[in-house]
Amino acid sequence: MTLEITPEAADSLNNNKGVVALESTLITHGFPHPENLAIARESEDAVRAGGAVPATIAVIDGILKAGLLDDELKTLATRKNVIKASSRDLPIAIARKMTAGTTVAATMRIAAEAGIKLFATGGLGGVHRGVADTWDISADLQELSKTNVTVVCSGAKSLLDLPKTLEVLETLGVPVIGYRTDEFPAFYSRSSGLKIDARADTPREMAAIIKAHENLKMPGGILIVNPVSEEHALGFDEMEKHIATALKQAEGEGITGKAATPYLLNAIVKATNGKTVEPNKALIRANARLAGEIAVALAKL
Repeated sequence: MTLEITPEAADSLNNNKGVVALESTLITHGFPHPENLAIARESEDAVRAGGAVPATIAVIDGILKAGLLDDELKTLATRKNVIKASSRDLPIAIARKMTAGTTVAATMRIAAEAGIKLFATGGLGGVHRGVADTWDISADLQELSKTNVTVVCSGAKSLLDLPKTLEVLETLGVPVIGYRTDEFPAFYSRSSGLKIDARADTPREMAAIIKAHENLKMPGGILIVNPVSEEHALGFDEMEKHIATALKQAEGEGITGKAATPYLLNAIVKATNGKTVEPNKALIRANARLAGEIAVALAKL
């Protein structure tokens, strides 16, 4: 296995400075070109605005990458036949020298190999609606239970079963901490009505919790949930109607597995006449900046 870390990220890691991992499926499967390249750069800029160094994670020609140069970002944003890789897909991608955008689970695994402790993304995968029939549960949850990387996101994607997702996280022993919130955010919406057990109101408080988790040598990571800004938030009830319609469409077309989430997100974009695009971008940027601030605070501890 070859893992390449950019010189900037390696220098920051060696000198105990803040580094934040960023996932790459938003580039390969989340946004069309050239929007995908723009949001990738904006995410990296947001990490820098938080005081840390970004390291976008991906697999390029079978090589694990912790940090991408700009030419590599362009390659990822424009190359055809790029796969979407979760943790279990990494050996195949490496052996066959494939190029892949990494999901939350795969990004966590590669970040941990590189020694990166913070990771920012938009939304976490979770328990899909109708799980009793499909047993469709994202590998992101299992990865959080065993890989010691802290994930900053805006909750689980709202098209999932949020109550069951929280139950699974509790069962797996994953701490869920709200950043200036007592509720589990619903991605596009600030509120889901689901209470969480702990909150922190500053990056330093968050860093102290991460440090205590490390000192206890607890397995797995921590989930930090950061609600989308009030400016960009959409109503929960409104989004539920669009999600229900999109789920029926997916069922009718037989869309399941890895293809389901990109299909559903795209269907919701169409149903809302694009109203979900800006909130999605805004929360990605905000989570990247917050992760940068926490990474800097953690390095100081």
